[in-house]
Amino acid sequence: MTYKTIWTGRLEFGSARSYEKVLKMYQHRVESYYKFDILLEEEEIFDEASSSLTVPRFITQGSEKSWKNTISMLEYVAQFAVAGNMTAWMTENGKILHHGIIEPKSDRSAVQAYLKGRELLEKKGKEDEAIKSLNKAIEKYDRHAQAYERRGFINFKLKNYEDAIYDFTKSIDFSPSNPEPYFGRGNVEKLNKNWDNAIKDFDLAVKTSIPLQPIYWQARRFKAQCHFAIKDYVGAIPDLKFFCARNFKPGNPNIPFKRAVWFDYGKALLETGDYETAFHAFDQVLQIEEGKDRISEADKYIYRGIAREKAGKNGFLKDWKEAEKLGSKKATQLLKRR
Repeated sequence: MTYKTIWTGRLEFGSARSYEKVLKMYQHRVESYYKFDILLEEEEIFDEASSSLTVPRFITQGSEKSWKNTISMLEYVAQFAVAGNMTAWMTENGKILHHGIIEPKSDRSAVQAYLKGRELLEKKGKEDEAIKSLNKAIEKYDRHAQAYERRGFINFKLKNYEDAIYDFTKSIDFSPSNPEPYFGRGNVEKLNKNWDNAIKDFDLAVKTSIPLQPIYWQARRFKAQCHFAIKDYVGAIPDLKFFCARNFKPGNPNIPFKRAVWFDYGKALLETGDYETAFHAFDQVLQIEEGKDRISEADKYIYRGIAREKAGKNGFLKDWKEAEKLGSKKATQLLKRR
């Protein structure tokens, strides 16, 4: 039986000499140990020009055995890499059967400095120490895309926005198929209200990720917010619609924002004249009990009432009266207008 498998990532070997050594070991191992039962073709993944194993995104069908062989092969190769990572999924009908993340974990100084910096990043108050470790990783290997991205994230947290832009851009230059630096740079541009630049970066974060990754949906949500900021409601609708239609698995960090996205989707639909669908969106808002947002209870009823009225439905007065009970002056004004 075969399953859908998805592969993406990059492993850097640091020099032409290391690259040649790894390539020869790979060829020998594939022939001797796996009898060529590998899901990634050598000609497609090894890049001599960058001394790396690179898979921007590759989707293929494969058996459990082929999956295990390929994961094992990548884990073997990763021990000789100086930077990078590979991510893989095996799925069936949208359900994740296996998920693997392969990255260097050797004793090489660049590898250990990066891993230490990433670990320190998770500890509150250790930002300066984390930066020192990431600096060391970059000093040891100046094309370390992941170290630049993580340092950019710290600089963003510390509000060193120019430094963050520099780090995210360097990360993109060295590994343009990673979504994280696009997302990070988009966040800085969004904060600085450079809406067009932010939209471009979030769009690239979407294009370099897949729906199985939380960052894919985070980027869609933030991209829609930027369209809202410039009153481009037509531009916001596709991202909002896809987000609302997604059934996230338990534990997905996007779940708490479902209500907020349904609410924005409703407002965008109102602005573009799709009142029937807007009513449905605001009805969904009222059915979601919890969420990370600042939507007042009154506004939920006010907007559903507005959509109801514009769609020619009954019940809008009841919605506004409910909002008035919750203390909304806007609801009172709407009722007086009637």
